[in-house]
Amino acid sequence: MTAHHTAPAPLPAAELAALTGRLDADGIIGLPGAFSRDWVRQLGEDIDTAFAEARARPGGAVGRGPNRFYVEIHPEQLRGFAELAGHPWITAVAEAVLGPAYRIVEVGFDVPLEGAVDQPWHRDFPMPAETAREGRLTSLAVNVTAVDTEPDMGPFEIAPGTHRDDGRAFDHGMFPPREAWSRYRELAVRKFPRMGDISIRSALTVHRGTANHSAKARPVLVLGLDAPGAGNDARHDTAMTRQFRAALPESVRAHLHCPVVDVLRPITQKHTIEGLVMGA
Repeated sequence: MTAHHTAPAPLPAAELAALTGRLDADGIIGLPGAFSRDWVRQLGEDIDTAFAEARARPGGAVGRGPNRFYVEIHPEQLRGFAELAGHPWITAVAEAVLGPAYRIVEVGFDVPLEGAVDQPWHRDFPMPAETAREGRLTSLAVNVTAVDTEPDMGPFEIAPGTHRDDGRAFDHGMFPPREAWSRYRELAVRKFPRMGDISIRSALTVHRGTANHSAKARPVLVLGLDAPGAGNDARHDTAMTRQFRAALPESVRAHLHCPVVDVLRPITQKHTIEGLVMGA
């Protein structure tokens, strides 16, 4: 059974302009109360199921540091995918920043478990040429917490405005040199979203997961969005069955350009990131 979700009203033009302006300046925005707690409880159940399946097979989950994992999944592993991908706040921000032909290229989740340590400061990938040259963002990451985040659960920490940092001195274009970490610590803001809240960010904004001192996991869903031609779909293996595609609203289907198959195959995670595995 799918949890009932009533979509909120579209964002007024002035509010959308303020949000996209803040996203351009800070590299992240928060949107509280985007979903009901019942919808998020269902999301948490689907994440738990997918996480258990992924960890039971080789290559199903990739390390992002000690006791911290990332799992990419297919859209139809989430009962609420259509409500997520078609949420009017998400689609409005995506269209404003990435253009009306934006693409959904990633569905996955991060799970910091008990004992996860501070990650090194990082971006999720090197700065694209369009961003370096024109300042234009070519991708966005939507994060949806599956739990109420508490201070001892290893909250997400981000340094607003650092999506504009010149990353040419970063290791692999992603990891700032250790001598620069003090600046990120000074800029850093820890985020404590509750069930139903979402954030939308540029994955270029320097961030890290912090140490989880609790006995609880802190799963967070990631929905990756690209402007046309951004190329992040090459990093992912999203697919969908014909039946699933046919059941999607056209407004969601138009943004999914992944392979359509008769039978889904479990995703083998493509790679690990050495700096995140090492921890800090």
